[in-house]
Amino acid sequence: MSVIRPPKVALIAGPTASGKSALAIALAKSLMAAGREALIVNADASQVYADIPILSAAPTAAEQAAVPHALVGHVDASVNVNAAMWAAEARDAVMTSCAEGVVPIIAGGTGLYIRTLIDGIAPVPDIDPNVRAAVRALPPAEAHARLAPLDPVAAAKLPPTDRTRVQRALEVVLSSGRTLGDWQREMVGGIGGEVSLEPVVLLPPRDWLKARCDQRLDVMMAAGALAEVGRLIARGLDPALPVMRAIGVPELATHLAGEMDLDAAVTQAKIATRQYAKRQYTWLRGQLPQNWQRDGRPLNDSLVDEIVIKLRQRLLTD
Repeated sequence: MSVIRPPKVALIAGPTASGKSALAIALAKSLMAAGREALIVNADASQVYADIPILSAAPTAAEQAAVPHALVGHVDASVNVNAAMWAAEARDAVMTSCAEGVVPIIAGGTGLYIRTLIDGIAPVPDIDPNVRAAVRALPPAEAHARLAPLDPVAAAKLPPTDRTRVQRALEVVLSSGRTLGDWQREMVGGIGGEVSLEPVVLLPPRDWLKARCDQRLDVMMAAGALAEVGRLIARGLDPALPVMRAIGVPELATHLAGEMDLDAAVTQAKIATRQYAKRQYTWLRGQLPQNWQRDGRPLNDSLVDEIVIKLRQRLLTD
């Protein structure tokens, strides 16, 4: 009796400016040269938006012409994309590709997106709007005090200062009558049990990564990032939308509003980029499965070739 093996899926994760996109493209081209079709599935929260291709470091038109991509620049800035929405689309792209004999390459650095796609999402019912409004109106300490008797496990894990997660835990238990932990034990929709993942997590030296962040922002400015933000502002969108909070947008918007000179705005954008990369680095290092391959070397052409050869071999071996 033949054994049906789950389809193989590559996953390349890393903080911003770590080189994951270049590595994914190199892997896809290598697979295509070996006779296998490939599809890069974007797992970067900012790259889904059509309005900020420069500031999100989205793959160029030439790169997308050379290698098929999914979930890149396909959403208007007015839409509030969340992890569940992205994961549903990504799941469809990945599983359809697998069924058609195409090798999916998930590439990105948005940890929550990756984890939601792999592990699934808790089937928490919609929160009662009145409950949400009441919870959001509570001071952090009071919200935590209310949570303690209703969900002692969550209250013990979360400090009162973690406002967002305390609010989430409290509104879930008040609205549904069950704790968030209960719902999370019923995770649904993840692809982890349906595919064989071949993951690589890029965690290059921090000083190298910081320099890359700064250099890349300079390239973005030269490519027209300021004009990109100007066009976005002209739409008059809600400033709370994710696209309006993407790295670089608030800083350059402040300059365009006449509240900061351009050099200062660029400096602030660089600082925000480095801080974001640091948060990604910490999350990816600590929150992803420890048996996933991690590479701490600065990415260069020879390292790209080395990783591509190993990944291609694992992906094409039955």
